[in-house]
Amino acid sequence: MKRIVTLATAVALAGCAAVAAFGQAPPPPPPQPPPASQPSAAPGPAPLPVVTLPAPLARVLSDYEKAWHERDAATLAGLFAEDGFVLSSGAPPVRGRAAIERHYTGAGGPLSLHAFAFGTEGSTGWIIGGFGHLPGAPDDGKFTLTLRKGPGGRWLINSDMDNGNSRR
Repeated sequence: MKRIVTLATAVALAGCAAVAAFGQAPPPPPPQPPPASQPSAAPGPAPLPVVTLPAPLARVLSDYEKAWHERDAATLAGLFAEDGFVLSSGAPPVRGRAAIERHYTGAGGPLSLHAFAFGTEGSTGWIIGGFGHLPGAPDDGKFTLTLRKGPGGRWLINSDMDNGNSRR
């Protein structure tokens, strides 16, 4: 009986013989980067959807935006609990309204805040969101606010932690 061996079968048999002879298959070639003139096929992560906050929490963000835009450090510090924290990227922690006011003196400008998630339970709450300099533009960074109810049930910022989206 005559055997007919196709080219594909011959290549497969040769590969098996090579594996048997050396004990392991040769490593696959490394992936090649796309040419510099073509964009990468892998898109970046999709932006997170924005959620609508209940009015008392939305007030925290809108008051923060307004005070920041107006460069009003005293009003901005007044949004914080008396012993609140600012935890900014690249800076030591700041604690207490007076220190927060000093920290924010001279800071401010255009700001757009939006929430990705939030929660409350009793007198504590939180907001996780993004920030940018122009509404609708890609985020420049992200933040977490921890909140607690102050006198009269008004939400105050207990801690404000933020960091930028770009790597150093």
